[in-house]
Amino acid sequence: MKSIAFFNNKGGVGKTTLVCNLAHYLASVEEKRVLIVDLDPQCNSTQLLLTPEQCAHLYWPEEALGDEISDLWGDVTNVETIYDAVRPLEEGEGSTSPVTPVPAAMNRFAVDIIPGHPRMSVFEDKLGQWFLSATSGDIDGLRKTLWLNKLIEPLETEYDVILFDLGPSLGALNRSVLAASDYFVTPMGADIFSIVALRNIAEWLGHWSRLYMQGVQLCQTNNPGAVERYSVPEQLRVDKGFAGFTVQQYSTVTIRGERRATVAYDQILNQIPSQVERHLHDLAIPGLDVEALKLGDVPNLRSLVPLAQSANTPLAALTSRDGLAGGQYSQQRSYTELINNVGARLTQNCLSS
Repeated sequence: MKSIAFFNNKGGVGKTTLVCNLAHYLASVEEKRVLIVDLDPQCNSTQLLLTPEQCAHLYWPEEALGDEISDLWGDVTNVETIYDAVRPLEEGEGSTSPVTPVPAAMNRFAVDIIPGHPRMSVFEDKLGQWFLSATSGDIDGLRKTLWLNKLIEPLETEYDVILFDLGPSLGALNRSVLAASDYFVTPMGADIFSIVALRNIAEWLGHWSRLYMQGVQLCQTNNPGAVERYSVPEQLRVDKGFAGFTVQQYSTVTIRGERRATVAYDQILNQIPSQVERHLHDLAIPGLDVEALKLGDVPNLRSLVPLAQSANTPLAALTSRDGLAGGQYSQQRSYTELINNVGARLTQNCLSS
C-alpha cells in the first residue's frame, strides 16, 4: 500500500478536484483499491463525494430532515469521520480509534472515503504541542505526532493506495499527515503566489523533518528501545517523496488551431519547472528529473466543475442526466484525456512497483 498527500500552502489551485478525479482514474482505469482520507478541515473532498443529504446527516444529524438512514447509507450501519478516529487522543488516550471508511458503493467515484471534519482545525492545536514534545525526545510526543501511521496500519492489505487531501497551510495537522505519507504531490495555479509557495514548502518541510530526526535521536539516548518498541521511523519517507506537480486553472486562447495559455499566464508557466527544480528537487523521489515530475497541466474547466460538484460525480462520468450539454462534451473528453495522462504519470512515478 502506498500513501500520497496532495499538498500546497497556496489555496485555490484545484486540489480537491484533482484528488477526487485522480482517485476515480486510479480505481476505474488502473483498477486499484483506493481510499481517500479527507484531512482538510474544510471537508471539500467529503462534500464532493457525498450528497448534501449524507453530509447533513453526518455533521448535523439532529437537524437533518427527510430521508431515512437506509436511504442515505444503504447497509452501512456506522458512519464515522476522521475526527472519530482522533477524538481519543484529544481526550487523553494514547492512540487513535479505528474507523470504518464509507464504502465505494456510496458514491459515484468508485472509491472508499474517510470523511473529514471541521473540528480537525481544533485538534491541530494538540498536534502542535505533541510535536514540541517529540522534538525533545519524548516518546509519547513522537507516537502522537505519528497518529496517522497507526490509523492506516490496519488498512495495509485493504487498499493499494491512500490519497490524503490536505488544506492549504503549513500547520501541525499537515505536518503530521506528511510524516505518515510515502509521497506528496503539489497542485499549483499559474500565478506568482504558487511559485513563492514552493520555497515555503521546501523550507518548512526540511526544517521540521530535521527537528523530528533530532527528537528521535534524543529519544534513543534518553529512552533506549522505545523507538523500536513503538515502531517510530528514524527517518521520514516523505523526505524523498516528492512525486510531482500539476498546474491548474489558467486561461487559454487558440493560436493556429492550438489551445495555448494566455501571454500573462504563459510567462509564469515557463518559470514553474525551473522553480520546482530549484526548491523541491532535493525532496523528489530518487531518479526523477523535472520532466518526470511534471504530471501535467489542466486548463480552466469553466462550467464543468460546478456541474460535477452539484452531481457529486467525477468529471469523466458526467452524463446528460447530470446536465451535460453542448460544448461541455468536448470539454469533458479533453479533461478526461488530461486527467488520464496525469494519473498515468503519477502511477509511473510512485505506484508502478
